[in-house]
Amino acid sequence: MLASLAPGVLFGTALVLLSRDPRFSWLTEPGRYPWELWVVALAGTTATLAGISDWRYHRTAGVRVGPNEHRAELLALAGGGLPLFLLMGAASVSSRPRVFLLPVLVVLMGTIVLICYDEFVFHRRRCGRFESLLHRTLLAGHATAFLAWAHFCFVREGFHG
Repeated sequence: MLASLAPGVLFGTALVLLSRDPRFSWLTEPGRYPWELWVVALAGTTATLAGISDWRYHRTAGVRVGPNEHRAELLALAGGGLPLFLLMGAASVSSRPRVFLLPVLVVLMGTIVLICYDEFVFHRRRCGRFESLLHRTLLAGHATAFLAWAHFCFVREGFHG
């Protein structure tokens, strides 16, 4: 659960800290936020709510996560998601963000493999419609947030570095 909440907390904390940097003074004025930041906020919140709902569903329905599934999910979050988050954070503040593009893509592909392993090995047969919907919402939210952040880092000019 903590690993699911970490990206939102870390992202928000980083925005507050960056707002003190003159290069990112626009962060103190929400009216100047680029559309990508709004998409990250909306999609990330949606993903987080789906993750919390899935966690609550497991608790109330008595669905137990076995040790192998737990290990796979933790590996996807901490072994894939965290390094990806850190690389994207570095690209966000870099004056040359495109230097991070290849490492981001490599880590992204590894993360996708880890997520697919978890979904296909542990969730495909066990999950009902509701839980599958929560998983798809979580994954779609994270994917949308990533794509918006990637657009900010690697396509948009003039807001960072």
